Amino acid sequence: MTRSGEVERTTAETAVRVRVEIDGTGSATVATGIGFFDHLLTLLARHALLDLEVAATGDVDVDEHHTVEDVGLVIGRALDRALGERVAIRRYGDVRLPMDEVLASCAIDAGGRAVSDLRPRPDPLAGTAPWLELWPHFVETLAREARLTVHLHVMNGASTHHIAEGAMKAFARALRIALEPDPRLTGATGVDAMPSSKGQLR
Repeated sequence: MTRSGEVERTTAETAVRVRVEIDGTGSATVATGIGFFDHLLTLLARHALLDLEVAATGDVDVDEHHTVEDVGLVIGRALDRALGERVAIRRYGDVRLPMDEVLASCAIDAGGRAVSDLRPRPDPLAGTAPWLELWPHFVETLAREARLTVHLHVMNGASTHHIAEGAMKAFARALRIALEPDPRLTGATGVDAMPSSKGQLR
């Protein structure tokens, strides 16, 4: 069974189309009009081994915020659609990842509860670049729409670029683990295939 989802959303501020294939190879076709955001989304696809297509236009002449937020929203909905009933997945993913001077840790539960605890700014002196605000908002929005619990913390860090990159890679790697099929549940049916004592994740 193919685990894929496609979602489109158009508002007065943005138009976003996303297609995601969970069991992919890490390929990305991304165009948001925001260069660094395209780079981060490419990292998401590569390190989560998702095949990801994102086409977005937005009022970036006003601010990048609307586009970043709405892309997170649509990717989250596409992931939720692709996961279906979340049968026979590992459910939990946990990663500690170094990115030069940055150490990022991310723990994810794909159990259907939308909760986020994001600490991307390790030090008040690390900078005030907008990505220290925009990127966590993207993850928070994606987590809500994909119904993920995400705890993402960054330690150390002098470069805003490294903080955002390290955090994205940790998030992607933890997501990959959480969404992988669990070989010990593969072939099971009904409540026996669910990674929950309740017998469902909704």
